[in-house]
Amino acid sequence: MPGTFSQLYVHVVFAVRGRKSLILSNWEDELYKYISGIILNKDQKLLAINGMPDHIHILIGMKPNCCLSDLVREVKKSSNNFIRERKFTKQKFEWQDGYGAFSHGQRSLDNVIQYIMNQKEHHKIHTFRDEYVAFLKKFQIEYKEEYLFEWII
Repeated sequence: MPGTFSQLYVHVVFAVRGRKSLILSNWEDELYKYISGIILNKDQKLLAINGMPDHIHILIGMKPNCCLSDLVREVKKSSNNFIRERKFTKQKFEWQDGYGAFSHGQRSLDNVIQYIMNQKEHHKIHTFRDEYVAFLKKFQIEYKEEYLFEWII
């Protein structure tokens, strides 16, 4: 019987609007579990999720019938509502428009997972801006400064 066989791994990065540090350590695990549930309910495979107070990283094993932009839109919309309903922050919470998506091969998965899980250590040395621009350059993605995330200056 013919079938579709694929191996698609995507590292997704997105930030809190205005790069506000609103994701607090006392509820970030709940947020990550909620987002994990969204991804699993969409029949995709979550490989890693972690982040910082102002952004998150997600590594997803995707099936070819899934539209990445639809998945990210659902994750952002639903998690936004989840944060508001739970009143995790007194400030208005919103994800910024847009996201970064970077594809990886099977051989690099362990390194990508380790990188995502070590976000707290990584950001003791590197800023989110430096990290994000480095991804764009590494993956040879053309960009214009004015279309990157809103940066705190």
